[in-house]
Amino acid sequence: MKKILIDMDDTLLEDCYIEVVNHYLKTHYTYKDCDGYWVDNLVPQEQLKEYLQYFYNQIDIYTFGHVKENAIEVIRNLSKQYEIFICSAYIDSRDLENCSKILLYKHKWLTKNLPFVNPENFIFTNRKDLIPVDVIIDDKLKNLASGKTKLLMNAYHNQNISEQELASQKIIRVHNWKEIEHLLLEN
Repeated sequence: MKKILIDMDDTLLEDCYIEVVNHYLKTHYTYKDCDGYWVDNLVPQEQLKEYLQYFYNQIDIYTFGHVKENAIEVIRNLSKQYEIFICSAYIDSRDLENCSKILLYKHKWLTKNLPFVNPENFIFTNRKDLIPVDVIIDDKLKNLASGKTKLLMNAYHNQNISEQELASQKIIRVHNWKEIEHLLLEN
């Protein structure tokens, strides 16, 4: 059976990070306000340490945001033809002491929302490039290196990557889970 590696944040779920920043700062930022990959760059530098303490010790990030439209349905359909692995990063060099606390929330969310995926197929690492699979779906370009078929989930932080650059790396940009279903099940 072919294997699919699926990212969690900004691929399976969306808006969690920006909603946490807005909740913490009592603001109404949108992705248009973000400069680069890290949403928490919106937090003033002098508040970052306190914010990270809040982020890792006082909240469950997965109570914020929501599942991308059709994601669970499509993953369930894919699981009939592929072995599904969910792979999510958790190491934050800015707070190595506390960053592993997010693993509990990731695991709880996955077991509750994807009961048809074997929990032994949950992988928590920042080094997705080391896991060879048939298909990889992620929102971060560098994470796609290990897949034979590479699907880049469109996100606020990867808009500037040209279609020529993606084509040169044999990466397909996808905008939603129905597109993924069409590419992987209807061909």
